[in-house]
Amino acid sequence: MKEVTLALVGNPNSGKTTVFNNLTKTHQYVGNWPGVTVEKKEGTCRYNDYHIKVVDLPGVYSLTAYSLDEIIARDFIVEKRPDVVVDIVDASNLERNLYLTVQLLEMGARLVVALNMMDEASERNLRIDVERLSSRLGVPVVPMVASRNRGTEELLKKVVEVGEKKDPVEPFKVVYGRAVSYTHLTLPTICSV
Repeated sequence: MKEVTLALVGNPNSGKTTVFNNLTKTHQYVGNWPGVTVEKKEGTCRYNDYHIKVVDLPGVYSLTAYSLDEIIARDFIVEKRPDVVVDIVDASNLERNLYLTVQLLEMGARLVVALNMMDEASERNLRIDVERLSSRLGVPVVPMVASRNRGTEELLKKVVEVGEKKDPVEPFKVVYGRAVSYTHLTLPTICSV
Protein backbone atom coordinates (compact mmCIF):
# COMPACT_ATOMS: atom_id res chain seq x y z
CA MET A 1 0.00 0.00 0.00
CA LYS A 2 1.35 3.45 -0.96
CA GLU A 3 1.36 6.27 1.61
CA VAL A 4 0.54 9.96 1.12
CA THR A 5 0.62 12.70 3.74
CA LEU A 6 -2.00 15.37 3.14
CA ALA A 7 -2.21 18.71 4.97
CA LEU A 8 -5.54 20.57 4.97
CA VAL A 9 -5.26 24.34 5.22
CA GLY A 10 -7.74 27.16 4.70
CA ASN A 11 -9.39 30.25 6.06
CA PRO A 12 -11.62 29.89 9.12
CA ASN A 13 -15.19 28.95 8.13
CA SER A 14 -14.15 27.69 4.69
CA GLY A 15 -15.43 24.17 5.43
CA LYS A 16 -12.02 22.70 6.26
CA THR A 17 -13.29 20.64 9.20
CA THR A 18 -16.16 19.28 7.11
CA VAL A 19 -13.71 18.18 4.41
CA PHE A 20 -11.53 16.59 7.12
CA ASN A 21 -14.52 14.70 8.52
CA ASN A 22 -15.62 13.58 5.03
CA LEU A 23 -12.14 12.22 4.31
CA THR A 24 -11.40 10.54 7.63
CA LYS A 25 -14.89 9.48 8.76
CA THR A 26 -14.21 7.63 12.02
CA HIS A 27 -10.45 7.24 11.52
CA GLN A 28 -9.36 10.39 13.36
CA TYR A 29 -7.93 11.54 16.65
CA VAL A 30 -7.47 14.86 18.38
CA GLY A 31 -4.50 16.03 20.45
CA ASN A 32 -2.42 19.18 20.76
CA TRP A 33 0.51 20.45 18.74
CA PRO A 34 3.74 19.87 20.70
CA GLY A 35 4.29 22.51 23.37
CA VAL A 36 1.04 24.43 22.79
CA THR A 37 -2.65 24.08 23.54
CA VAL A 38 -3.76 24.53 19.93
CA GLU A 39 -5.81 21.51 18.85
CA LYS A 40 -4.24 19.06 16.43
CA LYS A 41 -6.48 16.78 14.36
CA GLU A 42 -5.11 13.87 12.39
CA GLY A 43 -6.82 11.05 10.63
CA THR A 44 -6.48 8.50 7.90
CA CYS A 45 -8.38 7.36 4.86
CA ARG A 46 -7.91 4.91 2.05
CA TYR A 47 -8.32 5.54 -1.62
CA ASN A 48 -7.61 2.73 -4.08
CA ASP A 49 -4.11 1.47 -3.16
CA TYR A 50 -3.30 4.52 -1.03
CA HIS A 51 -3.21 5.01 2.71
CA ILE A 52 -3.61 8.76 3.23
CA LYS A 53 -2.61 10.47 6.47
CA VAL A 54 -4.68 13.66 6.82
CA VAL A 55 -3.46 16.52 9.03
CA ASP A 56 -5.97 19.32 9.68
CA LEU A 57 -3.96 22.51 10.19
CA PRO A 58 -5.43 25.46 12.14
CA GLY A 59 -7.66 27.82 10.13
CA VAL A 60 -5.62 30.83 8.98
CA TYR A 61 -6.01 33.79 6.65
CA SER A 62 -2.29 33.91 5.83
CA LEU A 63 1.06 32.36 6.63
CA THR A 64 2.72 35.57 7.81
CA ALA A 65 3.46 33.93 11.19
CA TYR A 66 2.04 36.64 13.41
CA SER A 67 -0.31 34.33 15.32
CA LEU A 68 0.35 30.93 16.87
CA ASP A 69 -2.06 29.30 14.39
CA GLU A 70 -0.16 30.82 11.45
CA ILE A 71 3.18 29.69 12.87
CA ILE A 72 1.92 26.12 13.32
CA ALA A 73 0.47 25.96 9.79
CA ARG A 74 3.52 27.52 8.14
CA ASP A 75 6.04 25.42 10.07
CA PHE A 76 4.21 22.18 9.27
CA ILE A 77 4.17 22.96 5.55
CA VAL A 78 7.79 24.18 5.44
CA GLU A 79 9.40 21.67 7.81
CA LYS A 80 7.32 18.50 7.34
CA ARG A 81 6.87 19.00 3.57
CA PRO A 82 3.63 17.02 3.21
CA ASP A 83 3.19 15.20 -0.08
CA VAL A 84 0.11 17.32 -0.85
CA VAL A 85 -1.38 20.49 0.62
CA VAL A 86 -5.11 20.90 0.04
CA ASP A 87 -6.19 24.54 0.31
CA ILE A 88 -9.90 24.74 1.16
CA VAL A 89 -11.20 27.87 -0.57
CA ASP A 90 -14.63 29.40 0.02
CA ALA A 91 -15.94 29.84 -3.53
CA SER A 92 -18.38 32.52 -2.34
CA ASN A 93 -15.50 34.65 -1.03
CA LEU A 94 -12.82 33.93 -3.61
CA GLU A 95 -10.77 37.11 -3.42
CA ARG A 96 -10.10 36.90 0.34
CA ASN A 97 -9.33 33.17 0.18
CA LEU A 98 -6.91 33.38 -2.75
CA TYR A 99 -4.47 35.41 -0.63
CA LEU A 100 -3.55 32.24 1.29
CA THR A 101 -3.49 30.24 -1.97
CA VAL A 102 -0.90 32.58 -3.48
CA GLN A 103 1.25 32.33 -0.34
CA LEU A 104 1.16 28.53 -0.55
CA LEU A 105 2.15 28.69 -4.22
CA GLU A 106 5.02 31.06 -3.41
CA MET A 107 6.25 28.54 -0.82
CA GLY A 108 6.39 25.83 -3.48
CA ALA A 109 3.78 23.62 -1.81
CA ARG A 110 2.49 20.69 -3.86
CA LEU A 111 -1.03 22.11 -3.97
CA VAL A 112 -4.59 21.12 -4.77
CA VAL A 113 -7.32 23.76 -4.37
CA ALA A 114 -10.64 22.47 -3.02
CA LEU A 115 -13.12 25.08 -4.23
CA ASN A 116 -15.73 24.55 -1.53
CA MET A 117 -19.19 26.08 -1.05
CA MET A 118 -19.94 26.13 -4.76
CA ASP A 119 -23.64 26.07 -3.85
CA GLU A 120 -23.30 29.35 -1.93
CA ALA A 121 -21.38 30.92 -4.81
CA SER A 122 -24.19 29.88 -7.13
CA GLU A 123 -26.80 31.36 -4.80
CA ARG A 124 -24.91 34.69 -5.05
CA ASN A 125 -24.96 34.39 -8.85
CA LEU A 126 -21.20 33.91 -9.00
CA ARG A 127 -20.05 31.77 -11.90
CA ILE A 128 -16.49 30.54 -11.49
CA ASP A 129 -14.54 29.25 -14.46
CA VAL A 130 -12.86 26.36 -12.63
CA GLU A 131 -10.70 25.33 -15.58
CA ARG A 132 -9.43 28.86 -16.08
CA LEU A 133 -8.73 29.28 -12.36
CA SER A 134 -6.79 26.00 -12.40
CA SER A 135 -4.84 27.14 -15.46
CA ARG A 136 -3.99 30.52 -13.91
CA LEU A 137 -2.87 28.98 -10.62
CA GLY A 138 -1.10 26.06 -12.28
CA VAL A 139 -2.64 23.52 -9.88
CA PRO A 140 -5.73 21.29 -9.88
CA VAL A 141 -8.93 22.95 -8.66
CA VAL A 142 -11.73 20.68 -7.47
CA PRO A 143 -15.26 22.15 -7.10
CA MET A 144 -16.96 20.91 -3.92
CA VAL A 145 -19.95 21.18 -1.63
CA ALA A 146 -18.42 19.54 1.45
CA SER A 147 -21.57 19.98 3.55
CA ARG A 148 -23.24 17.49 1.17
CA ASN A 149 -20.07 15.42 0.67
CA ARG A 150 -19.93 16.42 -3.01
CA GLY A 151 -16.50 16.44 -4.63
CA THR A 152 -14.73 14.29 -2.02
CA GLU A 153 -14.02 11.46 -4.48
CA GLU A 154 -12.71 13.92 -7.09
CA LEU A 155 -10.53 15.57 -4.43
CA LEU A 156 -8.99 12.22 -3.44
CA LYS A 157 -8.26 11.47 -7.10
CA LYS A 158 -6.37 14.77 -7.50
CA VAL A 159 -4.56 14.28 -4.17
CA VAL A 160 -3.24 10.92 -5.38
CA GLU A 161 -2.23 12.35 -8.78
CA VAL A 162 -0.33 15.23 -7.18
CA GLY A 163 1.10 13.01 -4.44
CA GLU A 164 2.55 10.68 -7.10
CA LYS A 165 4.70 13.47 -8.52
CA LYS A 166 8.16 13.57 -7.03
CA ASP A 167 9.74 16.29 -9.15
CA PRO A 168 10.45 19.57 -7.33
CA VAL A 169 7.75 22.22 -7.43
CA GLU A 170 8.76 25.53 -8.93
CA PRO A 171 7.57 28.26 -6.54
CA PHE A 172 4.96 30.63 -7.96
CA LYS A 173 6.39 34.04 -8.80
CA VAL A 174 4.26 37.10 -8.16
CA VAL A 175 5.68 40.29 -9.58
CA TYR A 176 4.94 43.04 -7.10
CA GLY A 177 5.05 46.39 -8.86
CA ARG A 178 4.55 49.82 -7.36
CA ALA A 179 1.09 48.82 -6.25
CA VAL A 180 0.79 45.34 -4.83
CA SER A 181 -1.47 43.41 -7.16
CA TYR A 182 -1.99 39.98 -8.61
CA THR A 183 -2.33 41.21 -12.18
CA HIS A 184 -2.53 37.79 -13.74
CA LEU A 185 -5.14 36.62 -11.20
CA THR A 186 -7.67 39.42 -11.55
CA LEU A 187 -11.06 38.15 -10.52
CA PRO A 188 -13.05 39.51 -13.49
CA THR A 189 -11.21 37.02 -15.73
CA ILE A 190 -12.11 34.05 -13.48
CA CYS A 191 -15.37 34.94 -11.74
CA SER A 192 -18.39 36.87 -12.98
CA VAL A 193 -21.66 38.07 -11.48
